[in-house]
Amino acid sequence: MLHDSTPGVEELLNSKKIVGYIGFDPTAPSMTIGNFVQIMLLKLFQLSGHQPIVLMGGATGRIGDPSFKDKERDLKSYDELDSNLAFQKEQIKKFLDFDGPNAAIIVNNHDFYKEMNILDFLRDVGKTLTVSYMMSKDSVKNRLETGLSFTEFSYQLLQSYDFQLLFDKYNCVLQMGGSDQWGNITSGTEFIRRNIDGKAYAVTTPLLTKADGTKFGKSEQGNIWLDPKLTSAYKFYQFWLNADDADLPKYLRYFTLKSKEEVEALEAKYADDPRGLKAILAEELTRRVHSDEDFESVLAVTNILFGKDANAESLKKMTVEQLDMI
Repeated sequence: MLHDSTPGVEELLNSKKIVGYIGFDPTAPSMTIGNFVQIMLLKLFQLSGHQPIVLMGGATGRIGDPSFKDKERDLKSYDELDSNLAFQKEQIKKFLDFDGPNAAIIVNNHDFYKEMNILDFLRDVGKTLTVSYMMSKDSVKNRLETGLSFTEFSYQLLQSYDFQLLFDKYNCVLQMGGSDQWGNITSGTEFIRRNIDGKAYAVTTPLLTKADGTKFGKSEQGNIWLDPKLTSAYKFYQFWLNADDADLPKYLRYFTLKSKEEVEALEAKYADDPRGLKAILAEELTRRVHSDEDFESVLAVTNILFGKDANAESLKKMTVEQLDMI
């Protein structure tokens, strides 16, 4: 899952328990499997003995991240963003442990800025980075020809200041995210170095992409959502079952909670039967993202539609719930 990292991260992670975070902007009504990559990163981080922070972008979601977008985002209403944020918080709670010594924390970055006026922002935040430094980031450079508003240009400052505040309050020394966030994350490490003489670290993962190379972003078409109202458990299961064989090793390593040894043993066992291995992954993820009951229903529907005994009569006997699932 590693795409890039700042020097010293591996030594840091192996030396002691640390606090790290990933930010999620509530720009859609649900998270997608693209976001699930980052959720898995936090999950594995927590299982390795570290403490994760989930930073919900109540403030940054109102601005819009320009990273690897070819045009200005359409701004969402505050009511829509607040509704999305509340829903996504509940989605996150399903996947991380919020009790125990490594209990996850959810923070809303709107709390950082709701009492700050523009003059304080310009003095305390805007002075930290030069315009030339900010323009050197790919997320900015790639948009200069097509147009970049000051609103989206300032996003980098907000995300950087988020990191500084989390570092200061929670001793959060690591920010993680997708590879499109590298510029924003390293700007945050620069904030911490310049403003409070601290040392912080960055880790990014490859973006999850579709067969055509486009990513599973919340604003992209053809997404696989974690909300069953947007992507049914059946369609979710079928996505993994019908994944490209070439993507299977990547998907296994991103999304399973099986050990390295278990994954390698399964790959050896199913070397000539990739569909069998896809079924194992599809089951694990459908149970975890949806529920055991949903998986059993999905399996029943799949057997009716595609099983060896599938016929017109079996289709006629499908229940309303089974038909709705399709």
